[in-house]
Amino acid sequence: MYDYDLLVVGSANADLVIGVERRPGAGETVLGSDLAVHPGGKGANQAVAAARLGARTALLARVGDDGHGRLLLDSQQAAGVDTVGVLVGGAPTGVALITVDPSGDNSIVVSPGANGRLTPGDVRSAVSLFHASRVVSAQLEIPLETVVEVVRNLAPGSRFVLNPSPPRPLPTEVLAACDPLIVNEHEAKVILGDARVSDAPEDWARLLLAKGPRSVVVTLGAEGSLVASSSGAVTRVASVKVDAVDTTGAGDAFTAALAFRLGAGSALPEAAAYASRVGAVAVTREGAQDSFPTAEEVEAV
Repeated sequence: MYDYDLLVVGSANADLVIGVERRPGAGETVLGSDLAVHPGGKGANQAVAAARLGARTALLARVGDDGHGRLLLDSQQAAGVDTVGVLVGGAPTGVALITVDPSGDNSIVVSPGANGRLTPGDVRSAVSLFHASRVVSAQLEIPLETVVEVVRNLAPGSRFVLNPSPPRPLPTEVLAACDPLIVNEHEAKVILGDARVSDAPEDWARLLLAKGPRSVVVTLGAEGSLVASSSGAVTRVASVKVDAVDTTGAGDAFTAALAFRLGAGSALPEAAAYASRVGAVAVTREGAQDSFPTAEEVEAV
């Protein structure tokens, strides 16, 4: 019935990465490693991560007609992603400036570029992709009005997965479509705002559910994750203990793996446990897309 296990609608960036001993404070300059350029962006990352796991994947995104855009198209095609929905032109390719410290933690500043030109009209023009996809995932490195249009063009019976990053308040229409809404601690706090009355992640999940999503996943880094369904039940999912080298893209790998497994029929806790293993492998390697594992590598964890 479906040509694609997953359609990713989102950003495609060139990641400009510098290793630092520590991240600079305000007004401070620090020296870092040589600059490394990698294909990235939350949308492009999720598409590559899913394809590496064996999902039939398509990407709807926009890149510039430039070297960074060609880098991104090449990386998608090499991973087996269908790039029929990748539009070219309108602005330079988006760029992410990333610093990574010795613990593997990162700080990221994004210049959206062409990602900001992915319009609701582009979504409507790609309606055939939506009707061919079992699961659709999105993030917020593209305009919010474009994400709203994604929700309005979902095919009957398909599933919508949203990682609201970078976080912002979400329309009721978008929240109601999420199954699940996937947030980390920072994203949960932004979306809940004054409603966050507890430091317990289980309470965040319940409060987020009350805002309308059909299900919620809260990722907790080394502490694993928890999942909450419409019944109100909250389940903890253990993390996989590894020595982290670089966390860049790990959240995207988690989201892609979870969306893929949900589309394959896994229950939410089972899908989250699988996604945790995928994320664990990713953080043991440098870079974003270069770190994403195959299904065989995940099974070995």
